[in-house]
Amino acid sequence: MEHLLFKSRFSVEICLGVICIFFLTCSTPKSDFDIVSDLEKTRITEEAHSYLGAQPITITSYIAERSAGSIHDFYSEGDYWWPNPKYPDSAYIRKDGLSNPDNFVAHRKVMIRLSLISGALASAYLVTEDEKYIEALLPHLKAWFVNPNTKMNPNLLYAQAIKGRVTGRGIGIIDTIHLIEVAKATRVVGQSKLISEADFEKIKQWFSDYTNWLTTHSFGKKERDNGNNHSVCWAMQVAAFAELTQDENQLKNCRMFFKDVLLPEQMAEDGSFPKELSRTKPYGYSIFNLDAMFGLAQIVWTEEDNLFFYNTANGKSLKLGLEFLYPYLADKSKWPYQKDVMYWEDWPTKQPSILFGALQYDETRYLTLWKRLPEIPNKQEILRNMPIRYPLLWIKK
Repeated sequence: MEHLLFKSRFSVEICLGVICIFFLTCSTPKSDFDIVSDLEKTRITEEAHSYLGAQPITITSYIAERSAGSIHDFYSEGDYWWPNPKYPDSAYIRKDGLSNPDNFVAHRKVMIRLSLISGALASAYLVTEDEKYIEALLPHLKAWFVNPNTKMNPNLLYAQAIKGRVTGRGIGIIDTIHLIEVAKATRVVGQSKLISEADFEKIKQWFSDYTNWLTTHSFGKKERDNGNNHSVCWAMQVAAFAELTQDENQLKNCRMFFKDVLLPEQMAEDGSFPKELSRTKPYGYSIFNLDAMFGLAQIVWTEEDNLFFYNTANGKSLKLGLEFLYPYLADKSKWPYQKDVMYWEDWPTKQPSILFGALQYDETRYLTLWKRLPEIPNKQEILRNMPIRYPLLWIKK
């Protein structure tokens, strides 16, 4: 009899244990990383697979004949500057919002290529833990930041030059927003322990040197104080590079810059960005600036200082900015301002502000919208304005 009672009690305990495990499993919410991983894994692994055999290409492969720098200096030309039709040999003139297709863009293209390769391979490693993805990424990082024959100099002295006017401008610093996900991918590489300590330190030193240039050179200071999306992108870069190099002082500075300058000075009380609305591409620039602000916040937020929930004295916040744009991201036909002069049909795509907002504010409607938005198109102009393409690199695992 005692034996039967023991068996019965034992069976009941097993059943209760199974039931408890079942309910615990069912009731445990997915992490933000797992939510996004479920949505992104197929795309990421397919893209990463296509890059496994890709060979490194750096700016040294493309000679910019109009550049005042060396083969190791990144060079680009002002997007909206064109030959003067009245005086073809004179200095270029500006046409806001209209990109000149004859500009030198080879360095920008190979940097975007590096960003795509880095983002895809590092993200694929995060979701599969397959070392082949890190091994495929290492040659690219070494070529850009370690190998003295092929690496890029850690400055942007010759970016967005204008024929007949300047050999480079601080405004060109926005070109290296495409190194942000490279820096984030490098963090993943470091955590994998598949890179030598010497090479990892050299890459981090490159980003440390570039951050120092961004924050001390007159070009960097001018870009910081630009007052529109350029200032936000400057801060997002400094934050991303400081995150890699563990520069807590710069991360703190970026948090303060967001709260004291970027948010209060750029956002109107209705959540719009007046300086972006005044451009010839108000829709695209408004989206771009909000994405950059959310990207900056995603890098620097802490439990003690979460910028996603920061409000100015007069109520300006990231949530307000997202609420302003949300109806027009969901239905572009409701946009009450002028249409963009170029690429109107290509926006919106999978904007990171919507995704990060969904996760931070636990808003199902944001996530639902992000899911139905189209994938980022393979167009240079859109890629140029979408530096956040691999969200898993931005979310704590």
